Amino acid sequence: MKIRLVNAGVFTPIDEIDETLTPPTEGFYWIDADVEDLELLQPLFNLHDLAVEDCLSEEDQRPKIEIYESHYFIVVNSIRFDDEEIFLRALNVFLGRHYIITVTKQKINELRILKPMLWEQEVSEPDMFLYLLIDLVVDNYFSVGDRIEARIEKLEEDILMHTKKSHLSEIIGLRSEILWLKKMLGPQKEVINTLNKKDLRLIDDQLQKYFSDIYENAVKISETFETYRDLMGNLREAYQSSIANRANEIMRVFTAITTIFMPLTVITGIYGMNFDHMPELHTKYGYYGVIGVMLTLGCGMLYVFRKKEWL
Repeated sequence: MKIRLVNAGVFTPIDEIDETLTPPTEGFYWIDADVEDLELLQPLFNLHDLAVEDCLSEEDQRPKIEIYESHYFIVVNSIRFDDEEIFLRALNVFLGRHYIITVTKQKINELRILKPMLWEQEVSEPDMFLYLLIDLVVDNYFSVGDRIEARIEKLEEDILMHTKKSHLSEIIGLRSEILWLKKMLGPQKEVINTLNKKDLRLIDDQLQKYFSDIYENAVKISETFETYRDLMGNLREAYQSSIANRANEIMRVFTAITTIFMPLTVITGIYGMNFDHMPELHTKYGYYGVIGVMLTLGCGMLYVFRKKEWL
């Protein structure tokens, strides 16, 4: 657990947790905690039992906001994409009048990026901290969306150039990830909309209006992932069409080969009969003549097929 006094973006480390119980003269306290620290923090800040239980739960938490008498409990999902799988990591925030507590189970990249922003904007209020943090979380969805779009484009190019069976599993896996993410974006939009429209005494009225910009971005993200879902459907159709076209090409080649060998089979079948008296059977160059006719016939049919672009 790390405790800092934040005043005008300047961080001052605090050694004793008891100091944070009294509001500072200027600035606010930021307590960056792990879930194990809640046992100590809950009685000190009177954190609600249900909020603490949500933080400790092993199940994935839906984004939400709970308003209690002395603090707000907010859950938003940070996103990460490693080109194989999309990960959502819960970011739990307790917002008080003179403090903000962030609780995470894994490292959240947005918290690391936020530190220099607090200094640049000389942040001295916890609600401004919350605004910048959620803005970073939402903006990261755009960068992940760009990477997903690039992956979809590459997958489409690979399918058109050289279709593989593995492409189908990639399409199904990525589409499932997008659908799951789309489902989780709905509650997150509602959280941001609540921060934008509901009368919240712990958030300054002027600052609250800025949450509308974040909400608009959240709506754009949701629409973008809806588009990605449709693209994955189109990609699956393209895969199936490519497989069908490939099968047709193979069948065309086999059909042409069979057609070429059919008259040759007729010739060899006739001259394979065991009659004693057959034309040209006992001539000196009969064998070579038949072979020549067969070669001429096969090459001629191959030429016709290519000219008509059947092969």
